[in-house]
Amino acid sequence: MKPTALIVTTTNWVPTARLAVALANAGFKIEVVCPSGHPVHETRVAGRVYAYRGLAPLQCLATAIRSGKPDVVVPGDDLATQQLHRLYAERTEYSAEPANLAALVERSLGLPTSFPIVESRAAFMDFAREQGIRVPTTETVCSADQLPATLIHVGFPIVLKADGTSGGLGVRMARTSTEAQSAFQKLQAPPLLARAIKRTLVDHDTTLLSAAFLRRRPEVSAQAFIAGHEATSTVVCWKGSVLASLHFEVLRKGDAAGHATVVRLIDHPEIESASEKVVRRLGLSGVCGFDFMLEANSGHAYLIEINPRATQVGHLTLGPGRDLPAALFAAVSGSPIRLAAPVTDNETIALFPHEWARDPQSEFLRTGYHDVPWETPELVHACMRRSKRETVWYSRGESVRQPARHKHPEEAPAKSASTVPLDCGTD
Repeated sequence: MKPTALIVTTTNWVPTARLAVALANAGFKIEVVCPSGHPVHETRVAGRVYAYRGLAPLQCLATAIRSGKPDVVVPGDDLATQQLHRLYAERTEYSAEPANLAALVERSLGLPTSFPIVESRAAFMDFAREQGIRVPTTETVCSADQLPATLIHVGFPIVLKADGTSGGLGVRMARTSTEAQSAFQKLQAPPLLARAIKRTLVDHDTTLLSAAFLRRRPEVSAQAFIAGHEATSTVVCWKGSVLASLHFEVLRKGDAAGHATVVRLIDHPEIESASEKVVRRLGLSGVCGFDFMLEANSGHAYLIEINPRATQVGHLTLGPGRDLPAALFAAVSGSPIRLAAPVTDNETIALFPHEWARDPQSEFLRTGYHDVPWETPELVHACMRRSKRETVWYSRGESVRQPARHKHPEEAPAKSASTVPLDCGTD
């Protein structure tokens, strides 16, 4: 019998749909907890899709786990990871079998002692520094009154980051005290209720509702800026051991603080060593990512944060030691690893739809490997429609064309996943 992977996401990000396809190809039976309108519906790989309810998230997760009895849970964003941590802590309230629920979360994410460390940027930086890993100076800023002293100690330029945010949405750089004060106020402020309601009604994204109603203020950390360029690493790990990893240099981004759109595969001993040491010392399991800055003059890798969940490159299969879906399947199933054919031998990868949305004329769409999911044409079309709505770069004259050498077989009749509405009650 196939093991079941339950993917949990609180957002409508495309990468979680790509991950679902990759895990299905690796051998998993796929179930998903996600908001309505998620692009995973276009992939037809999920046996069941459970509706995520932002006002009752723990009840939703508990119900999906009880119904699907997954063998592993894979969070697709930071908030999903935090809610799995909360579910673990409050398991007796949400499960008739709390011991089984606890075992599942530990098997999926690792030792529970790691949970508070990976949730706090400042705490994680302190932990990494204690392990002898190269990190920039990082401090927690508890209040606006504390900020001036922090600015003196950390220095300028300074990077302010709000915990629990992803994709650069909670990151601001400041070069002066005035900029830092303004950035801190914006980052620490609870989401505006009007913004949360708009996102719920228009984008079907309820992630801001709870924080807006309860006026939650995120913890903000201040980090010294490292001059250089970014690198990112994603690993599959199991009980503190790294089983497969992908290390990339970031060549292009959507914006200065946003996600990568073009990456280049690299071997970097310092990145590899830091990732393995964190995984080992925290006892991590599942899929997680690490962000680095490669110092301009020395090339030294500074670890700047952990992403305790799947990242946007997790679906890529690039050969021995670089096939994350195959490594996770082997760990969960206990079977020998079965590698997929590498999708490319080109070290430069333009991520779809991100680089195309950034610049339809980008040279990397021609010189690099353009990571278009041709095997799921409905997902390609959905990504293009979304990019048309959401980006200012879209031009009516532009389209993504499938290379002539790749031709799709006749499509089979559509097989839609069943969506399971959940009576989530209140959280």
